Amino acid sequence: MKRIKVAYVCVHNSCRSQMAEALTKLYVADFFDAYSGGTETKPQINQDAVRIIKTLHGVDMNQTQRSKLVDELPEIDVLITMGCNVECPFIPCQFREDWGLDDPTGHPDEVFIDTQAVILEKIRSLKDRILSKEIEIV
Repeated sequence: MKRIKVAYVCVHNSCRSQMAEALTKLYVADFFDAYSGGTETKPQINQDAVRIIKTLHGVDMNQTQRSKLVDELPEIDVLITMGCNVECPFIPCQFREDWGLDDPTGHPDEVFIDTQAVILEKIRSLKDRILSKEIEIV
């Protein structure tokens, strides 16, 4: 089976979408090629998100990722919007869903910890739904 190209899209591509990209690359790289992008960028990834992911998962997103525009995304199979409550641009894909996650920016570490746990659970669920053919990707 070919690896499925999944893109996580958020307005600034600095927090939730970056955590999703990192966690996908770490835990399901055998199944997904992961990307992230935003309709705008920030000069750097949210440093609280960087710290939490590095502490919990050993990945330094400052070394492996950067804030990018959706224009930099390759052709993708699956598009996940993170819940930014804005109209995302049209991005061709076979499947699209919104995860409706609140932005943890400005909140205590516990909110970042909870957010990354939900993201990881949703990534694994996405993989399971594709494998069970609940979501059809060709």
